[in-house]
Amino acid sequence: MDTAEEDICRVCRSEGTPEKPLYHPCVCTGSIKFIHQECLVQWLKHSRKEYCELCKHRFAFTPIYSPDMPSRLPIQDIFAGLVTSIGTAIRYWFHYTLVAFAWLGVVPLTACRIYKCLFTGSVSSLLTLPLDMLSTENLLADCLQGCFVVTCTLCAFISLVWLREQIVHGGAPIWLEHAAPPFNAAGHHQNEAPVGGNGAENPAADQPANPAGENAVLGENPDAQDGQAEEEEEDNEEEDDAGVEDAADANNGAQDDMNWNALEWDRAAEELTWERMLGLDGSLVFLEHVFWVVSLNTLFILVFAFCPYHIGHFSLVGLGFEEHVQASHFEGLITTIVGYILLAITLIICHALATLVKFHRSRRLLGVCYIVVKVSLLVVVEIGVFPLICGWWLDICSLEMFDATLKDRELSFQSAPGTTMFLHWLVGMVYVFYFASFILLLREVLRPGVLWFLRNLNDPDFNPVQEMIHLPIYRHLRRFILSVIVFGSIVLLMLWLPIRIIKSLLPHFLPYNVMLYSDAPVSELSLELLLLQVVLPALLEQGHTRQWLKGLVRAWTVTAGYLLDLHSYLLGDQEESENSANQQVNNNQPARNNNAVPAGEGLHAAHQAILQQGGPVGFQPYRRPLNFPLRIFLLIVFMCITLLIASLICLTLPAFLFSVFAGRWLMSFWTGTAKIHELYTAACGLYVCWLTIRAVTVLVAWMPQGRRVIFQKVKEWSLMIMKTLIVAVLLAGVVPLLLGLLFELVIVAPLRVPLDQTPLFYPWQDWALGVLHAKIIAAITLMGPQWWLKTVIEQVYANGIRNIDLHYIIRKLAAPVISVLLLSLCIPYVIASGVVPLLGVTAEMQNLVHRRIYPFLLMVVVLMGILSFQVRQFKRLYEHIKNDKYLVGQRLVNYERKSGKQGPSTPPPVSSQE
Repeated sequence: MDTAEEDICRVCRSEGTPEKPLYHPCVCTGSIKFIHQECLVQWLKHSRKEYCELCKHRFAFTPIYSPDMPSRLPIQDIFAGLVTSIGTAIRYWFHYTLVAFAWLGVVPLTACRIYKCLFTGSVSSLLTLPLDMLSTENLLADCLQGCFVVTCTLCAFISLVWLREQIVHGGAPIWLEHAAPPFNAAGHHQNEAPVGGNGAENPAADQPANPAGENAVLGENPDAQDGQAEEEEEDNEEEDDAGVEDAADANNGAQDDMNWNALEWDRAAEELTWERMLGLDGSLVFLEHVFWVVSLNTLFILVFAFCPYHIGHFSLVGLGFEEHVQASHFEGLITTIVGYILLAITLIICHALATLVKFHRSRRLLGVCYIVVKVSLLVVVEIGVFPLICGWWLDICSLEMFDATLKDRELSFQSAPGTTMFLHWLVGMVYVFYFASFILLLREVLRPGVLWFLRNLNDPDFNPVQEMIHLPIYRHLRRFILSVIVFGSIVLLMLWLPIRIIKSLLPHFLPYNVMLYSDAPVSELSLELLLLQVVLPALLEQGHTRQWLKGLVRAWTVTAGYLLDLHSYLLGDQEESENSANQQVNNNQPARNNNAVPAGEGLHAAHQAILQQGGPVGFQPYRRPLNFPLRIFLLIVFMCITLLIASLICLTLPAFLFSVFAGRWLMSFWTGTAKIHELYTAACGLYVCWLTIRAVTVLVAWMPQGRRVIFQKVKEWSLMIMKTLIVAVLLAGVVPLLLGLLFELVIVAPLRVPLDQTPLFYPWQDWALGVLHAKIIAAITLMGPQWWLKTVIEQVYANGIRNIDLHYIIRKLAAPVISVLLLSLCIPYVIASGVVPLLGVTAEMQNLVHRRIYPFLLMVVVLMGILSFQVRQFKRLYEHIKNDKYLVGQRLVNYERKSGKQGPSTPPPVSSQE
């Protein structure tokens, strides 16, 4: 059999014919070498790829034009194609302008004007609202404010949807349901349910008032059976939500199934995409979406802002607290929160009245509204109020450390209340975050069950929103007060008391210099850059600090355990841990000995049982020594003393004192006698301390390997550090300095310095700005298309510091970049200072050329780039016009190896449409 007869298509497995020849368009060989062009085109349309999925070779097609195509297109064809392209561009420009005007102009401007109209409080503002919508005053400010309002309403809408999902999946509270649960009718308490409690094993609890509702969680007395049929008809929709099914519900469900068409809903979901919703697909359907967004904004502003604000406002005016609220500089926020509180109280009262008169639908609606208001207020307290209290308490307790008084803080608050509150909230959030991180570290060290009184954030069953929904408000209030006491006491113990001790022992060490300006402003910018780009990443991105802290905590725990005979309580016993491994796998598994969920409860009852269980979570047995309460008290005292000493160490003695003194000594070489913010001196000193400690730990880890290995590794690390320093000098020193100086000459000096004045250049400031520009250019390069600079930067990142290639970096990256920057700096200077004076021009003209040649050459380069881009665009337009009018098909191109060997003969042209 001939070889030609064995060649078959890799897709249809057919042989080639004169009408359908075989091609070999990629590197693949063997039975998958050949393919029909039609089969390949169909497969490319299906896979939406332009290359072979096996060898990754891109397929190539050569165009086939009509025989009557002229060598050059006529002018009228080019003009017609140009006019068509311009018309298409204009149409798209108008459409996208309309889209931008609608979403970035109409929606936020309407939201802002409606918001102002509602909160003006006058009838005239309502009457002039249509005219205010068309007003052109403060357009930019109103649009920005409207964007904020739209963002708030969108977040409120998403939060409502998410809260609904939480209630649906996690279950509503029992008090929200409309009848009592069956096991409550038998006299069983929720936390006293039997382990195997179900309807079959407990006959007393297996007699519900309504047999059709045995899977429901009921909240009413089941003995009240009068008018039960009427209540079922009235609460048919509510019982469907609660999961109660009866014959009527089944019939209604069947009718709904008949009316519901899944294909239509799926088709609607497929049609509604982001492009179609925003109007980026070219249609005008987005105008309807704009109308609904405006309506939704108005509704949310009216319901969630207007009503609570006016409820709070009228209440505060009636109680006489209006002047105190106005003096707080946050009248709107406080008034709205008061309105929400009063609204929650009103909803509770109305819910109780609806329960008494048995208005079940109204009762459930009021209950859901109360849950929404309750969760919103709790979120504000947890995320807003509590960190703000912590931030202010930290500031108050650290006033002596910065030589400040409460009067200074009051003046700062009066001058900028919003900024002051935000900074204190931010400090409080950082404090709460690191405290929670430390608690998570303690859980990794201590025995499961020691920290039973603290919530485990790593527990998969922990859901703060479910707790907000199910737990009563007094428990949240009690938890909030306890948290404030604990966090406040820790601040007193670790901040205020150490400062008092330092003031008495080292009176000249405090206060720290925390001025917001410097005597040497040129160096201040460089110091900020050093702190943000070098010190903080090196200190925060290292995992060694956490390991060191964990080792210290473990060592302290072992010491305290053996001193107080609490080793079993703090760390547990190994043999007991092994015996209980089958029961308690980790610290996140809840105890299941007291709170089994009765049958028929549903998911919400399970959540309620978990939330109200009495025993600790993840408990592990331990040995209880004699005088256990006294030993626990001594443990707490020992812990407080340890925290106090640790705080003193961090603030003064070997760590921070050395870091501040070392930082001040190092900064003296940089800034001389100028006073520098202590944040920079402490950061520089801490960085030096960290480098020293890291070097010592590395040497200690190398000790067991012998002297020869240590010398070899020291030699390798010294060589690597030397290479890194050379690269740092080139890429972090020379390149940013040249880039900053070029930016100064091209942009800053022509804009800021007149022609009759001499510009002054500050190398440090130019270097600092150059570092920022270099980072921006590197980020844009990495996000852009593939070219030589991106390839080199990616290769340098991939190699890292340990595998640094000095020759490659200098040859491929440093030398080309520095050469381009030097040429950009030197060529204009040579022209202005060497060539122009030879032309015999005046001194004023020489000065003008010398000062304006850099931006002029930049404009020339930009103009050349624009012209080059337009030439490429015109070539693409030319090819597009030619293909539209004369292209009749395409022919697949066979793959030819680079060695020059010809592949199989190319089949004759085929006129096939793509």
